[in-house]
Formats: sequence, C-alpha cells, structure tokens
Amino acid sequence: MNSRPVHGPRAQAFQPPQGELALIAGSANPQLAARIAEHMGVPLIPSEAHYFSEGNVFVRVLENVRGRDCYVIQGTHQPVNDNFMEMLFWIDALKRASAQQVTVVIPFFSYAKGDKKDEPRVSIRARVCADAIEAAGADRCLMMDLHSPQIQGFFHIPVDHLYARYVLCDHIRGTGIDNLVVCSPDVGFAKGASAYANYMGVPVVIGNKTRRDHTEQAEVLELIGHVEGKNVLIVDDFTISGGTLISMAEVLRSRGANDIYAAVSHGVLSKGVAAKIANSQIKKLFITDTIEPHQEELPENIETVSVARLFAEAIQSIHDRTSISQLFPDRELG
Repeated sequence: MNSRPVHGPRAQAFQPPQGELALIAGSANPQLAARIAEHMGVPLIPSEAHYFSEGNVFVRVLENVRGRDCYVIQGTHQPVNDNFMEMLFWIDALKRASAQQVTVVIPFFSYAKGDKKDEPRVSIRARVCADAIEAAGADRCLMMDLHSPQIQGFFHIPVDHLYARYVLCDHIRGTGIDNLVVCSPDVGFAKGASAYANYMGVPVVIGNKTRRDHTEQAEVLELIGHVEGKNVLIVDDFTISGGTLISMAEVLRSRGANDIYAAVSHGVLSKGVAAKIANSQIKKLFITDTIEPHQEELPENIETVSVARLFAEAIQSIHDRTSISQLFPDRELG
C-alpha cells in the first residue's frame, strides 16, 4: 500500500513489504513524528499516553495494528527516564496487539553516553537500555548519531544508524559561508569531524579538551591546525551545557578565526545554556529537531534544521526492504 513502485531489472528481485505500514508517535517527539508522516504521505495512528499524578504512565494504541509493520517514534531526552519507560510500554503494547514487526525510532538515545566501564563500580547504562528494549519486544531500532557507533553491538536485533551531518552540511552550504574550516572540539570526535570536512570538501582542525569530573564542564587546552583568517564550523554529536562549544569558540577567536559557527546533531541544551550561547563567540549554532520541546526559547543565533525527511526515507527503506546505505551520499555503511 505504501511501498514505492519498482521498475526495470530490480523489479523481479524486489520483496513485498512486511504488512501495512503504521506510524505511532510517542509523547516525546510529536512534531518530528508529524513531519515524518507528512513526508511519507501516511497518517499517524491514533494513540494516547497518559501520565498519572504519581508519575505512572499509561499508553494505548487506538487503531487495529494486527499484522502491520509498526514504527513507534519516541526519543529519550528530558525527562529521560519517563520517555524511556514510555517507549518500552509502546513496544509492549504493539507486540500484544499482534503487530507483525515493531521498529522503535529513537531520534536521540540519551543513555548512549553510558557506553563503557571507565570507572570502578559503574553501570554500562547503554547496554542495560539495549537489553530492556529487546526484552520489551522490539524487532529493530532506528537511531541517529549515537555517541559511540559501537553501541549497535550492544543489541542482538538490527540497529540502523542515521547521520545528521548530511542534512546539516547541505543546509550550511546553502548559507554561502566561504573560506570554511571544520573543527572537532576534541580527539574523540575527530573521525566525525573528518567526515563533515570530507563531505564539504574543506580542511579540518582538532581541539584537545579535558573533563575532570561529571559536572558537564570541559576545558579546551590546545588546537591542532591553522584557523587564522578562516571561518570555522565546530561540529559535535550533541551539546548539553554548551561549555565545550563556547570554550572552543574562544580558543578559535584567540587564534585569529573570523566568524565561528557550530553544528551538533542533538541540541540537548540544559536550562540557561541558550542564553550563554546567545552571548558567546558563536555566530550561529545549527541543531536538528531530534529533541523537543527545548526547556527555553531559542535565541536568534540557534537555528533548527529538520531531519524528518531523512527519517521518513529510512523508515520507507526498512519497510520496502531496501538498503539504508543508499541514503548516505558518500555511501558510508550505517
């Protein structure tokens, strides 16, 4: 019903989709879910999530999904634990309603930051979440810009990984910024920054930062590369406190950079951060719409770029059983 027609030599090899496609919006990303549905030309399945006064959550699908290929869109941003538990209940509700397949679409997987045991007696939180998602009955996951791509290996079910950089780069190209250099704020995102730079065909420089505790504050110590007289784009997968971006921008300015921009996939932006960015050396911060709503109104120098079309194309590709990697202009497998 919702599959794209295939003509020519590929038509004989094409497999029919897995039941009628159904999109369900959790309460975390209603606007993004509506945009995804609009791009796909399908309605969202009627559903409801109710939070009781003591914090308990109740979810219900209001339409028959028996034998259907279901996609529940639910991020795990603030309130993180409420959104995560609601996601598990959506998966369970759809499985108990005899959905043929349940794919959980997680625009921002917050617990991806807990991907390793780097201190004594700590939990590998991302692995615990992966186990919970599988135990709830999910058949597949679709996520964007995981903090560590190896988190896909925490799951025993397929995990499709999307990259916001294509959407962000295309948008930034359209702004006409010239003489551009891409900057990674630390060596940990150097590979990601190189991917940005390669896609845009510009040089890359790398910052060196240290994080001494869990206060979400980082100190930029050094810069590897030349930025004098250049416009610079700082890139990262997410920002919470904005500290890394702001301090990196100050270092770049001290090294003679001209206009300084930033682009992150997930603008988590805790309380008070938007104002700090508004008063920083960052001329424009580009974020995506994986997180909603923000705790505060965004200033003029923070611009939201929608990734709804990319998610829509990925969902359609999964439904049609075609390759997700065809969505990546540089054909990086994800």
